[in-house]
Amino acid sequence: MQHFELQGQVREAAGKAALKAIRKQGLVPCNLYGCGVKDILFTVNAKDLKAVTDTPKAYIIDLKLDNGKQYNAVLHELQWHPVTDVCLHVDFLAVNDSKPINIQVPLVITGHAVGVQQGGKFYQNARSIRVCATMANLPDEVTVDITSLGLDKRIKAGDIKLDKVAVTTDKDAIICGVKTTRNTVVSSEEA
Repeated sequence: MQHFELQGQVREAAGKAALKAIRKQGLVPCNLYGCGVKDILFTVNAKDLKAVTDTPKAYIIDLKLDNGKQYNAVLHELQWHPVTDVCLHVDFLAVNDSKPINIQVPLVITGHAVGVQQGGKFYQNARSIRVCATMANLPDEVTVDITSLGLDKRIKAGDIKLDKVAVTTDKDAIICGVKTTRNTVVSSEEA
């Protein structure tokens, strides 16, 4: 999995007024916890954070704090302003090489479905899938080949098999499929 380096400044203040002042400076208040790490409050530059939040890609984030400490982490929870869509707060979950990581990874669809060539319509319900693996085995993306997908057929999360990676999305969740259209029904009656 790709790594992304993010610089952070440790903060002490946690009150409402202090957080408001931090946000006015163009910083986002953050929290790091998990994997034996005691809660660490810090801030990151809002522009630097956009490189991680405004992309469908998944990253292992290398946090470098101004106190000299470094941590590997993943985005755990983001809080957004309901009107302006500005990131208000980020929770990072510390990770290490020994414990499995549960993370959302983007899906890449490849191939041309047989059902579409027969007149059906392709649909995609999910753009990402949740997987669990150790840091060394995490994929950057999950590729799904739809070449053999016929009319009224679908691919579910349980159909995706990966080496050394467990798919933790609900196995009945529909990833994509091909549905029959009216044109397909008419052409089959004519035949």
